[in-house]
Amino acid sequence: MKKLFLRLAAAFAVVVVIVLVLAAMQPAEFRVERSRTIAAPANVLFEQVNNHQNFSQWNPWQKMDKESKTTYSGVASGVGAVASWVGKKVGEGSATITESKPGELVRQRMDWKKPMEGVSTVDFTFKADGGKTTVTWAMYGTNNFMGKVMSLFMDCEKMCGPEFEKGLADLEKIVTTPIK
Repeated sequence: MKKLFLRLAAAFAVVVVIVLVLAAMQPAEFRVERSRTIAAPANVLFEQVNNHQNFSQWNPWQKMDKESKTTYSGVASGVGAVASWVGKKVGEGSATITESKPGELVRQRMDWKKPMEGVSTVDFTFKADGGKTTVTWAMYGTNNFMGKVMSLFMDCEKMCGPEFEKGLADLEKIVTTPIK
């Protein structure tokens, strides 16, 4: 029995060492990005992103967790606007607009509290081309060691990329659907 326990303990230790080595080899930086060209002026799209309450209409995570609660604080839009959320599926965190350039950029600091603590940056950029605008939604940041370990089991690209695509498609519907 003691030999079996020692073998299991040794096997467990080997697995832990392998996981730690693989985690150490993971990139320190992460980035997820999606773009969509929408038949709307940059300033119209900018207004949707620059105000968290507008964003709530096409936020894919709010649709994923209908029972989540979002609260708004600070100014209504632009630098200093804050949206905080808590939900069973979406966890807990907040988004604070830190930079706002009309028709060009909305930058947010994302503070994640649950299920894991972390900080990332989200940029929405707008590139006008005639009557259309390409909106790019990007999230990026630095993984600490625990983030690297988690990246072995959860792929940020697969978790966020498709949701960015859904959100941009819903944004397009909102700004291109005629008001009745």
